[in-house]
Amino acid sequence: MVTITGNTLTLEEVVRVCRLNEQVELSNGAIEKILKSRKIVDDFVDNGDVVYGITTGFGKFSDVSISKEESKLLQKNLIITHAVGAGKPFANEVVRGIMLLRVNNLAKGYSGAKLETIETLIQMLNKKVHPIIPEKGSLGASGDLAPLSHMVLPMIGLGEAEYEGVVMSGEEAMKKADIPVVELTSKEGLALINGTQAMTSVGALAIYDAINLIKVSDIAAALSFEAHNGIVTALDHKVHKVRPHKGQMDTAKIILNMLNNSKMTTKQGEIRVQDAYSLRCTPQVHGASKDAINYVKDKVEIEINSVTDNPIIFPETLEGISGGNFHGQPMALSFDFLGIALAELANISERRLERLVNPSLSGLPAFLVEKGGLNSGFMIVQYSAASLVSENKVLAHPASVDSIPSSGNQEDHVSMGTIAARKAREIMENVRRVLSMEIMCACQGIDLRGNKGLGDGTKSVYEAVRKLVPTLDEDRPLYEDINKCEQLIIDETIIKECEKQIGVIEF
Repeated sequence: MVTITGNTLTLEEVVRVCRLNEQVELSNGAIEKILKSRKIVDDFVDNGDVVYGITTGFGKFSDVSISKEESKLLQKNLIITHAVGAGKPFANEVVRGIMLLRVNNLAKGYSGAKLETIETLIQMLNKKVHPIIPEKGSLGASGDLAPLSHMVLPMIGLGEAEYEGVVMSGEEAMKKADIPVVELTSKEGLALINGTQAMTSVGALAIYDAINLIKVSDIAAALSFEAHNGIVTALDHKVHKVRPHKGQMDTAKIILNMLNNSKMTTKQGEIRVQDAYSLRCTPQVHGASKDAINYVKDKVEIEINSVTDNPIIFPETLEGISGGNFHGQPMALSFDFLGIALAELANISERRLERLVNPSLSGLPAFLVEKGGLNSGFMIVQYSAASLVSENKVLAHPASVDSIPSSGNQEDHVSMGTIAARKAREIMENVRRVLSMEIMCACQGIDLRGNKGLGDGTKSVYEAVRKLVPTLDEDRPLYEDINKCEQLIIDETIIKECEKQIGVIEF
């Protein structure tokens, strides 16, 4: 059970709720804050105070007064007119993240939503009623209006939702799950949709996967070191201590630990004086990506426990202040940075792979197969990897540098943060595939080189791969082998097998 306080949600808890369907509940402290915040909103309405989105219209209509009698219709109209998303639906894990993060935002007690409304959203999470939320259509300010509106539709008996694996009307899904629909009142529609939860859900899951991928990248590089008889002298701590970027120093240390006791690596001058950059500069490249990913992780952890709607209700001072916390720029820049950092992992991985399949660079049989010509071996694996790397270069163009004014130029600068998050996720998936290919090819290279004994960390990874993917003696469908290697990354088997031997791979 994950207890929602509004302040303490962790990335690991987000993943447990999103992917393992862990149940959630509100803390007593959160309930108290929600009730206090709601009373302030009710007082604004009763007193006729002018507060944006409570007693006024939205966006360009912020100067239009709304009466107490019209407040319920105002909130319903807000949802039904803003639910204009496009594209295929988000995966259930992303939808669950959106719902969870919205609950956590509301639980902080600065939004003014009713307790009953928040509890409805929690029931939907716990009973797995997943709104159908199109993944496109958000400008990332005023928050993720379109995606979050689609989240709310089933709460009011509209839209569509998936329940027990079947997509149905929102009304039917709520009925089957025995969850009463709600009637939104003053401030509630705005409180539910004005925030960064769609981009942050996508990005939070992507950063969790990125942390695992950076560990896999080090493992893949270590296997390639052995397949190439790589020079471990370049990993010496003295080299990295004089340029003490944390990620760089950590990477060199981790790869050295994996290669401890390996009979497949060499020292400077034994075979050659130095390796190509894709081996020798692995600590510098992987390390820079690690530092970037750590930066993004810090920003995500701040965002998942932040208030991102408007206006913000301050019970301490009895104020409702209009600000800009819904603006996704902190996440937009972070997720653009994440995409670039991840893309570089695939860039250098593909270069290591190319050196393995290229006989003029590796000294191994062409394309890592005997009887070349009759057999093509891993020739087209490198083509596929190159294609994914090239696609990543297109996807890595930052979304956050673009902005299109909206709402009659009232909302004249937007973040495009949701686009940035979605791109980062897609880049991550491409990187994972390229690393699968490198690991598969490195294991083949080790076999063709003559396995004289692998390192403490790489030996168990090699054995895990070989349980599912045998050495290639003659051509066979390789996509199946790549799929198996990729699954070893997805289920974290590769990391776990390595950590059994060398201890936890720190990040």
